[in-house]
Amino acid sequence: MTANILAAAAALITFGFVFFLLRRGALREKYAVLWLFFSGAALFFAVFPGALEWISGVLGVAQPVNLLFFVTVVLLVLVSVQLSYELSRHEMRIRRLAEEVALLRDEINQNRQERDGN
Repeated sequence: MTANILAAAAALITFGFVFFLLRRGALREKYAVLWLFFSGAALFFAVFPGALEWISGVLGVAQPVNLLFFVTVVLLVLVSVQLSYELSRHEMRIRRLAEEVALLRDEINQNRQERDGN
């Protein structure tokens, strides 16, 4: 029972922390939804531990905690892949913007030279 109370408290703290970051604008909504879902699911399984036992029984997993660890690892890998995708996308956008700024600066310098030369 103590583990369930600890898990529920951790889920509520995580939920509150994500909500706090969301209100401050430090975390975007598309990422907050994912973390709020995870903390909600953790709270659900902390309050109803029989649900995790039932799901593990249906899937044929010997220990419910093994299912919990497996799902957690898979979700963290998916989050890592998604964040890597976002990082790559932003790096491409930053590079393109830097190139556009360089071209615009060159165009400004050419216009200044033409203006000063006339």
